[in-house]
Amino acid sequence: MRRALPEALLAAMLTAVLAVPIFGLRIHVDGIDVSLDRTLTPVVVAVVIVFLLRLFQGPLRAVWTRTRPPAAWRNPLADVLRRTRQQPRYRALLWMLLLIAAVIWPFTASRGAVDVMTLALIYVMLGLGLNIVVGFAGLLVLGYAAFYAVGAYTYALLAQHYGLSFWLSLPVAGVLAALTGFLLGLPVLRLRGDYLAIVTLGFGEITRLLLNNLNVLTGGPDGIGNIPRPTLFGLEFGRRASEGNATFHEFFDIDYSGEHAVIFLYLLGLALVVLILFVINRLQRMPLGRAWEALREDEIACRSLGLNPTVIKLSALTLSAAFAGLAGAFFAARQGYINPESFTFIESAMVLAIVVLGGMGSQLGVMLAAIAITALPELAREFNEYRMLAFGLVMVLMMIWRPQGLVPATRPRLELPERAEPTP
Repeated sequence: MRRALPEALLAAMLTAVLAVPIFGLRIHVDGIDVSLDRTLTPVVVAVVIVFLLRLFQGPLRAVWTRTRPPAAWRNPLADVLRRTRQQPRYRALLWMLLLIAAVIWPFTASRGAVDVMTLALIYVMLGLGLNIVVGFAGLLVLGYAAFYAVGAYTYALLAQHYGLSFWLSLPVAGVLAALTGFLLGLPVLRLRGDYLAIVTLGFGEITRLLLNNLNVLTGGPDGIGNIPRPTLFGLEFGRRASEGNATFHEFFDIDYSGEHAVIFLYLLGLALVVLILFVINRLQRMPLGRAWEALREDEIACRSLGLNPTVIKLSALTLSAAFAGLAGAFFAARQGYINPESFTFIESAMVLAIVVLGGMGSQLGVMLAAIAITALPELAREFNEYRMLAFGLVMVLMMIWRPQGLVPATRPRLELPERAEPTP
């Protein structure tokens, strides 16, 4: 207790320094009058809680160790998931049930909830794409939003200048984003660790600045608007169709509803997520997926096996960029308007945090983390100004208590039965 007192005082002082400008000072605007309100109650509460937790950290840990439930009772969800992953039939059944529930859900939920979940699906695509580079290949990429921007602007420019539909522009956006990742990887992927992260961070910022300054091509800070929405076999979801086309509600002779377009975008995003999952799962079972994992574990050992680490890294970055391009094209179609501020560094950091929180290499974990990070702030809009603070706190707590992520990736292993010792 005596040894913990100085640490508790220091933690309380740091909490006070950090909490005063965030919780203790609030700007109050009344017309043209601006005043600064001081509320110290939240600060005092936070300081006291931190001080007590730090002071009694040892006794609390001892009590938890004595009273925690047995291993068989802890985390039943993780135990079920572990058993499911070990049985291929049950794993396929689990994914099928999740897919059926995801397809049925938008027809029972509100329009706002479906729209938020559509945005979450975009982050699921980005998370699954970045998971190839970070989770499977073990590379740290901090400029992932650049490939996201390439896909979005590809569809916007093709639709604006050449009148191409979403379905024709979608593969083009994926190919151009993959080509961008390939050209970036040729000179860059010989670097390792922090050097690779810094170079990709610089590439992301260069891409944003180019989009911001190429006014003739990208519209500059004003961005590109009036991006057409996707159609279903030529059927538009607006109240009135453009010349030569038909609307969805007129073709099926039903009343017009704005929910039709929202549900269709959700189902389209879900189809893209299923496509990405299918491609990734197939590649994981191929030699290329095994090469990604070998590179992640030990690059020197990978090279000693006759594999070219640069080619393996290049394949991971190219495929990851292609998936980001698909997500970018879908984002542009959903929003109907894009500008460079949608592709800042904070987007790259958010996607990387999704991969880390979900569990590097875990597809289910990445999906859960993307949905949680996107949907939970929408459920508590009154705390929107504290969103980044809560996000940082969650990251710190996860790194302390569960660094492996929400749903850690399981690696195949072979257990040999114990041999019985011969009786004398």
